[in-house]
Amino acid sequence: MLRGLFVTGTDTGAGKTVTAAALLHRYSDGVPLRYWKPVQTGIEQDDDTAEVRRLTAKREESIFAEGIRLRNPVSPHLAASQAGLQITVQALTRFLPADHDGAKWIIEGAGGVLVPLNECELMVDLMRALSLPVVVAARSGLGTINHTLLTVEALRSRSLTVAGVVMSGEKNGPNRNAIEHYGRVPVLGEIPVLAPLDAVTLGRWASAELDRDGSLWEFLR
Repeated sequence: MLRGLFVTGTDTGAGKTVTAAALLHRYSDGVPLRYWKPVQTGIEQDDDTAEVRRLTAKREESIFAEGIRLRNPVSPHLAASQAGLQITVQALTRFLPADHDGAKWIIEGAGGVLVPLNECELMVDLMRALSLPVVVAARSGLGTINHTLLTVEALRSRSLTVAGVVMSGEKNGPNRNAIEHYGRVPVLGEIPVLAPLDAVTLGRWASAELDRDGSLWEFLR
């Protein structure tokens, strides 16, 4: 049975990759963790796998680099169509090695929950196939309450466990409080603007601030 966390976002650019890297920093000393990005579009402009490698300074065995990599920076279903390919949930799950060697997974989605993979499957269908608890990456500023609550509702309506929310940007107490109150979900941390954004600064923040009460351990043991 696969164990770990799936990181999704309220939108593209909501902080999924930094959140995934922060989770690796926070928990890799306690359990063997592996990162995986099943689908990457716009690979020539953005390589989230390479970015996680940079932000964590992890050895190669902690990074699972297999998956579908597409050139155009558009939705997965469109990027695949433009490349003459088709993405399916079944094909994506086949990338996973049969022997996990006891490792737990931090899996990062592409875009948000309802991003299409093909004509009839969405990113959330991959989440359901993997059956992992979900961490939602969200911005801290204006609009995040609605976007985050919609994401949480979409996940729960499909019987997925929402493990928590990680916010990125300048701290916004009222937005955090609203998400926790109306979404009935914990905010696990608020990633500030880090300068420089590198393995040292992110690791320091994650060790001190991410999931202070250790609530995510139950999903990683």
